[in-house]
Amino acid sequence: MSSLAAKHGAINLSQGFPDFDPPRRLLDRVNHHMAAGRNQYAPMAGVAPLRAAIAAKVAALYGAHYDVEQEVTVTAGATQAIFTAISACVRPGDEVIVFAPVYDSYGPAIELNGGKVVHAMLGATNYLPDWEAVRALVSARTRMIIINTPHNPSGAVWSATDLASLNDLVRDTDILIVSDEVYEHMVFGGVRHESVARYPELRERAFVISSFGKTYHVTGWKIAYCLAPQRLTAEFRKVHQFNVFAVNHPMQLAIADFMEGDPDFAIALAGFYEAKRDFFRQQLAGSRFELLPCSGTYFQLARYAAISNDADTEFVQHLTREYGVAAIPVSVFNPDGRDHKVIRFCFAKSEETLAAAGDRLRRV
Repeated sequence: MSSLAAKHGAINLSQGFPDFDPPRRLLDRVNHHMAAGRNQYAPMAGVAPLRAAIAAKVAALYGAHYDVEQEVTVTAGATQAIFTAISACVRPGDEVIVFAPVYDSYGPAIELNGGKVVHAMLGATNYLPDWEAVRALVSARTRMIIINTPHNPSGAVWSATDLASLNDLVRDTDILIVSDEVYEHMVFGGVRHESVARYPELRERAFVISSFGKTYHVTGWKIAYCLAPQRLTAEFRKVHQFNVFAVNHPMQLAIADFMEGDPDFAIALAGFYEAKRDFFRQQLAGSRFELLPCSGTYFQLARYAAISNDADTEFVQHLTREYGVAAIPVSVFNPDGRDHKVIRFCFAKSEETLAAAGDRLRRV
């Protein structure tokens, strides 16, 4: 869709990245560390100041205490962290439960390691799990459950009740958890993010993953981190050492400096993106799109059944070519391609971009 948008000069609300710059001070710190000669390999697990800043942040937000040396690893993006966690633990014949609509990197990583993907379908209207249905999917071969909250593509946010249900489900089993929390700072309405790190029982069996790219508007830097108990981190690093080894050195140091110098930036992110969500929704007022609830992330789902009966994969191409706005069809996140006539817009854009897109979408 990004290629199609570029070909037709469309406003790209498909791929999830901002069209505005990161904080100036963050860029200045990168320049500082590059000029200071920090341009060679970083330590394999990540530079010490960044790992310490991560551990301090997680302790402050979630009351979870991870050992800086043994339980915090800096990764080359969240996708690498997810792949590495799966590769460290999943063996041929193992089953891994994922929730659909599902982010597209989970399945290939599971299958590349010989595992079998088992899909738990989220509710068609609220995109939340049916825990009895999930329980029915658990078997003797279930090795791992991958969760994602706030959820891409839907923008749904799991509650404390959902985490309690997950905890009940895996208690007295050897099932591991990968918790994809890259949108942890984008939860709206004053609701708190229910990180797996908050829950001691879950924490002891979980890889918790978050993304600096999402938090600091630097998706192109591909820097994230993985938290896990020592025994799991030891296995994680065996893979990490040979598929990445080390992550960009000066940028790690710059992020550490920024986290120390501006600790409130991440806290303010929820309000920042909630305002963008509200602005974008206002732009679509009076259009024929039906906007679905958005409780987190920087994605807005919209149903277009009042506009067209086309498959969502066809509708987004028509929207790009004829109206100059690119979006993502939600059916591509479903294992069976089920199509509810719903598409995904990314509102991590300037108000100018969102207003221009709104003007075009109101004409559809």
